[in-house]
Amino acid sequence: MVLGGLTACGPAVLPGEGVIEDPTEDANRAMYDFNVAVDRALVRPVSQGYGTVVPEPVRNGVRNFSSNLDQPLMVVNDVLQLQFADAFQNTFRFLVNSTFGLAGLLDPATDMGIYAADTDFGETMHVWGVSEGGYVVLPILGPSTSRDTVGLIVDAAMNPTRLAFSTPESDYVTGTNVGDALDTRYRYTNEVDRLYYESVDGYSQARSLYLQNRRYELRGSAQAEYFDPYSDPYSDPYEDPYAN
Repeated sequence: MVLGGLTACGPAVLPGEGVIEDPTEDANRAMYDFNVAVDRALVRPVSQGYGTVVPEPVRNGVRNFSSNLDQPLMVVNDVLQLQFADAFQNTFRFLVNSTFGLAGLLDPATDMGIYAADTDFGETMHVWGVSEGGYVVLPILGPSTSRDTVGLIVDAAMNPTRLAFSTPESDYVTGTNVGDALDTRYRYTNEVDRLYYESVDGYSQARSLYLQNRRYELRGSAQAEYFDPYSDPYSDPYEDPYAN
């Protein structure tokens, strides 16, 4: 159904500022509540243990290694988007970190000013003209859209570095991804806790923040449509600007 929105040319036109397509809100809210329950019972306590027990240099190394494994996938998506400058940048970054960075455990590329040009297949479909689709809440993974959900599946299937590993090496790769996710939850403890456990309507706030940030990330017209929730110093950054 999502691929049916593919057009012949040009990037997809993003919904206008303030527009949210959430046709399955009841199901999404149920999944959001499930994710909060899993976070409360499992993810948060494990991430706190991980962040407390594992030294920060080790956590940084795991995060760097996991990030480095994603660089070839970004190169593939850059080429599919005809973004050859970004493809060169991501390739160079991968080569630097894979050699001088001890297989990606260190990040000398950033110190050299070679930053990742983040992208994914969801963005590739946006460039191809696939519409955003409806808002979706995925189990464990959280906020997404119909287009980005397809993008996640395609990225997982065509990631060159992950395809290159077989058991048991592939299990190590999975372990670094889990470690990276736990570290992210630990580093953003206050922000996630406020959203999950202190907000009046965490679902609406999570939806709003995700769509704002995702639309901003997309190239071209997306940046012009971004609404900065922090532009008013007296506003609540977790208030849903789309509520009205």
